[in-house]
Amino acid sequence: MPEKTAPEDRFFVLDPGETRPTRIPLPPGFGVKVTTTDSEGRLAVLENRLDVDIPPHVHELMDEFVYVLEGEMEIDYRGTTYRLTAGMSALLPHGIPHAMRNASQPPVRALQISTPGGWDRFMEDVFEAGPTVRTAEGAMDLGKVNVLGEKYGMRYVEGTMTLD
Repeated sequence: MPEKTAPEDRFFVLDPGETRPTRIPLPPGFGVKVTTTDSEGRLAVLENRLDVDIPPHVHELMDEFVYVLEGEMEIDYRGTTYRLTAGMSALLPHGIPHAMRNASQPPVRALQISTPGGWDRFMEDVFEAGPTVRTAEGAMDLGKVNVLGEKYGMRYVEGTMTLD
């Protein structure tokens, strides 16, 4: 758990397009707006461009709230596909598998709020691992990614995911 600081010491303002510093640089399309450390572990906020389909996965600890800023996306949840357009949002409760897909060009941009925090740290770990969690073809090996996700309660359905 991050060290506690006085609330007034955690205040900040971000300019348009600005992001919070992360342990390692994240690729274009991932912008951390509030880190787990900023919120003393309470939440993480990311602005994401959904360039790839996110296969079925489960957040055992985190509820995930998604708000579509631009474009369209689809969410598979309990056997139903929901199409979200700009201004729409969805709450994905922890413990229930779901998947996400881009449904527009240019790709959808969405604000993702996860509580408690940790999603930003999970992303840092995955991108820091780089080639060690990829198959020979360059796809993400979700079994290896799941090992990284254990401490965050994050689990993908076994298989691979291609990153372009």
